[in-house]
Amino acid sequence: MSNNCSTIAPGQKLTPRQEFGLDLVARIGGGRDVVFAIDLTQSVNLNDEGRIRLRQIIEDSLESGDLVYVVTFASSVNPANVDNEVQLPEPIEFNSKKDIDKILEKVPWQANLNFRNTDIQKAELYTYRGLARKNQCRLQENEAIKPQSIVWLTDAPLLTERGISSNDWIETPADSPFRQFDSPESIERESWLKALPYQQRFLDIDNYRLTVVDIPPTVQEFCTPAPGGKETCLVNSYIIQQLLLPIIILIVLLISSGIGLKYFFSLKKPWTLKVTYTDDEDGRKQTCSLANKKKIAIGGEHKISCPGEEIRAYLKRVGNQLYLEPTKGQLIYYNGKKLSQSQKIQNDIIKLNCPNNSRNFNIVIKIVQR
Repeated sequence: MSNNCSTIAPGQKLTPRQEFGLDLVARIGGGRDVVFAIDLTQSVNLNDEGRIRLRQIIEDSLESGDLVYVVTFASSVNPANVDNEVQLPEPIEFNSKKDIDKILEKVPWQANLNFRNTDIQKAELYTYRGLARKNQCRLQENEAIKPQSIVWLTDAPLLTERGISSNDWIETPADSPFRQFDSPESIERESWLKALPYQQRFLDIDNYRLTVVDIPPTVQEFCTPAPGGKETCLVNSYIIQQLLLPIIILIVLLISSGIGLKYFFSLKKPWTLKVTYTDDEDGRKQTCSLANKKKIAIGGEHKISCPGEEIRAYLKRVGNQLYLEPTKGQLIYYNGKKLSQSQKIQNDIIKLNCPNNSRNFNIVIKIVQR
């Protein structure tokens, strides 16, 4: 992932149309960012119920393509790697059940007595800013963004007002900048909580709370004035780039499906043929119906009659094509030429001649409804 997207700030409010477009991008791209944020202090010592529920989430709710991040915190975030308090740790990509063990190995099932005084607001800023950075990097690199979720296991209060006091949470370290209402860290955390469209659900477990915070697929929009009275923005062009090919494919599929359905129903529909015996003294006419994969005999006393007792030819329908197939019996002429082999009919009017004793017997067959 490029370093030029490591700096990220809350942007402008998205329009409903942009939110809809980003949701489509995420659905097509697949997968989620899932963070397991776990308090390491002794006050959160996972009991049997907590372990069961956390394992249940890992085993039952993860989907193929999810990227899983395990974040631990106390007075610092990821205390085993305090030099990296900007970026989320390397994720574990979940593709099948075999990846469950990799995730479970990262989860600290026991509290660590060496860690105390949970700085919950620091953990929140780290997590929300880190997730926002992930999607912003994807936007800049024209990759599909993802919906995101954080599973918090802590007894500390979440989503509190900035400038956290001992009345809100006594464990916040005395030297934490988050105790100060106007510190840059407090202001930045609050701005992220306002910028991200999160929803939370929680479950109290003994002495701590399991909270799931879901964030719909989103990015930060920045619109900037440009020369010539124009304005340059990020989100609309990104959505167009991401959805253009899927939309083209969808249109092609819809058109193909429409053509396919039309062809399918046309095969089910019988054709109507109008037969006129031009040499008949009474000007006899008749109407025939021809279904797919069926044929009509021409000659003798069959459907389309002409002098003689033998069948001279067949009109055969194959799909939406019509063929005139001669037999080895008496002569038949098609459009003035002797018919000696199967002939594909290109027109809707078929002129036949069934000569008998040097006398012509002309028939005109018209396809009036396909």
